[in-house]
Amino acid sequence: MKQLFFATGNQGKVKELMSLIAPYEIEILTMNDFPDFEAPEETGATFRENAYIKAKAAADYSGIPALADDSGITVDALNGAPGVYSARYSGENATSEANNQKLLDAMKYVPTGQRQAQFRASLALVFPDGRTFYSEGVVEGELLFEYRGSGGFGYDPLFYLESFGKTTAELTMEEKNKISHRGRAFQGMVAQMVEIGEL
Repeated sequence: MKQLFFATGNQGKVKELMSLIAPYEIEILTMNDFPDFEAPEETGATFRENAYIKAKAAADYSGIPALADDSGITVDALNGAPGVYSARYSGENATSEANNQKLLDAMKYVPTGQRQAQFRASLALVFPDGRTFYSEGVVEGELLFEYRGSGGFGYDPLFYLESFGKTTAELTMEEKNKISHRGRAFQGMVAQMVEIGEL
């Protein structure tokens, strides 16, 4: 069985990938399996650059193919913020609650119809020999004025999908994988891995 180092400590992301990759003969290892691996500082100006920085470091450290993602939310009324700072929007040791509250405060006076936002994800797959592959995923939505739903993580309770009439925190895992930014990026990466014979 082949191995893939998914350089994340986020179990929500791991579950999403595992559900998509289940049909294939591949073992997913995470940062729990490499406790001495220190994720590098995310100094990129884009989600793609940050994903590459993490995946390259993980491949170099582990000696096996490594996958990393960077993702976040971009808000039209905030000129694309929080963007690459989504995870630390409210400070270095930010919690999801603090980030969501800061976003709600920033959007307090933005009316319905002008609250468009996008969840964006970039994936980088780096092989020890230097081969590199990318996949992107975007989903369009709008920000609510209050939390809805208890599933998901991050900004999910505020991100409303008109086509479902739900926030991403109200979707089942199956629904979320079909339409989520990360689900779309994962699907694109899985397709590429099949194409190059790695799955």
